[in-house]
Amino acid sequence: MIRGKIRGRWLAAAAALTSVTLLAAGCSGSAEGGDGGDATSAPAAEGQATDRELVVWAGSQTPITPNFNPYNPAAVLHLANGGIYEPLFVYNKIADEPPTPTLGLEWEWNEDGTELTVKLREGVQWNDGEPFTADDVVYSFTNETAKPPYLKDAKASDDTTVVFTFDGPSFTNEFAMLGSTLIVPKHVFSEHEKDSGEDGDGNALTGLVAWANAENPVGTGPYMVNTTSAAAYTAKANPSYWGGEPKIASLRYIGIDSNQSAEDLLSTGQIDWATMFVPDPDRITASGVYGYLNTPKDPTVLYTCANEDRGCEGEQTDVAVRQALNLAVDRGTINEKAFVNLAKPVSPTYALLGRDDKWIADGMPAEAPQAADPAAAAKILEDAGYTKDADGFYGKDGKAVELTLASPDGWTDYNNAAKLIEEQAREAGLKVVATTISEAEYGDQRFSGKFELLVGGVVGTSIADPYQIYRDWFTGDFTQDVGTALGAGEWNFSRYDNPEVNEAVKTASQTNDEAVKKEAYAVVQEHLVNDVPFIPLVVNATQTFYNQKDYTGWPTEENPYAFPPAWENPSSGLVLGKIAGAGS
Repeated sequence: MIRGKIRGRWLAAAAALTSVTLLAAGCSGSAEGGDGGDATSAPAAEGQATDRELVVWAGSQTPITPNFNPYNPAAVLHLANGGIYEPLFVYNKIADEPPTPTLGLEWEWNEDGTELTVKLREGVQWNDGEPFTADDVVYSFTNETAKPPYLKDAKASDDTTVVFTFDGPSFTNEFAMLGSTLIVPKHVFSEHEKDSGEDGDGNALTGLVAWANAENPVGTGPYMVNTTSAAAYTAKANPSYWGGEPKIASLRYIGIDSNQSAEDLLSTGQIDWATMFVPDPDRITASGVYGYLNTPKDPTVLYTCANEDRGCEGEQTDVAVRQALNLAVDRGTINEKAFVNLAKPVSPTYALLGRDDKWIADGMPAEAPQAADPAAAAKILEDAGYTKDADGFYGKDGKAVELTLASPDGWTDYNNAAKLIEEQAREAGLKVVATTISEAEYGDQRFSGKFELLVGGVVGTSIADPYQIYRDWFTGDFTQDVGTALGAGEWNFSRYDNPEVNEAVKTASQTNDEAVKKEAYAVVQEHLVNDVPFIPLVVNATQTFYNQKDYTGWPTEENPYAFPPAWENPSSGLVLGKIAGAGS
């Protein structure tokens, strides 16, 4: 059988549990992690209970529209993803260690990877008082909105055991099953499967995606929604939380129009937890009130709407234009001027350098070029039949290539990067027009596919394997035609759909043999490097600031028990359940 690792004092419990292996929480019970607690307790917060309201930056999403539906990724508010709804386990993106058990306790694969058995935590209640059971887990994976294409069936063998079956070996779907799917209450969500509505572009929405879940969302997480307004929403501690009532009595998530405005509030002590780009972090931390972590894990890219056969429009649908723009980008200058050298080099294979190096295939470039090569860009365009006009821009049939590059207004690092790319593209004879749009427009464009170029992020994998990026961001099963909004768990914004990539990712999903996976990944990487459906820029700085004067229990360099961003799904919920007041 393929089992998880055993760590810490939970070893004593393993003797009585021969069917599955207990997993130890990396932070359970103590600041050192791995030693405290037992299989039925949460990662306990040290420190004091406090009535002091914790203020969290909710991002540039103003006015705030109440939406706590995890099936609506374009509109859901941060608290829903971890603070209200929890997965079975929380994986730690910044440490190579077993995941922290939340609603799940143990798992076991059968020998060929076609069956996964998960043992659930007992005694958990939804915050409306109803008991949490295996039926809720089954529903969360099998309802029409959420069911993964690779999942054949899910059944509850008893109230605390779920057995998942797959059409073929599915070892590489372990994280998707255990760590990225949020568990929802069947007795609530099943009542909204026939809902209907519209997104921000007026496109029709049906089923669970259409429901805003704005009134008293029912979850198992550490917090419950208290009030909502256009400027902020508040939450109160869940007194029946399975890990014990959180030590922080109340939270306030505030929406602020721009990074600069949020930074101003942070620098004056009016925000307690924020993840944002700050060019001079020392200015924030100098007083000692704030702690700080920079954890670059997620690539920043240019999303291109790539495939004409999926409805994309614009010159970026020509691979030659994407290749030329990729060579026109001066990543070293972008890191220096837009990200003040806080970012890291990105791999065009989307393996995280320094962690995933073994997965980079022979012959593939490990690192995207740091300097621009306008001559090479020009050759690609000219070989593809483009010629320069009197203004120095390449085009065909008397029409110059002109691409709109949008980024969310107030996202200063992205805005600055877009302006630099506009200038760099001009040097290579490509006309790119950088513009800013509202965060709502940005979300609508990403999920509808109605764009040419967007500055955006790719969610890096939570384990040392790029499979999740390849499947979720680059396969046809995880996209829709332009005009059809992406659904829950679909992240292929580029509408990239390549049969050879699809097949190679499928092959990787069916094996636990590293050599076979490497061979499949070589196929994927060759196409990604050549087709550039996303144009990689950097691995972005992920800067998190936290009030260490009034609160304890945060992830730190000494105790990196969770990826620390205030918006991170679902580790932000783990952090919320652990922090406490610093006391007097």
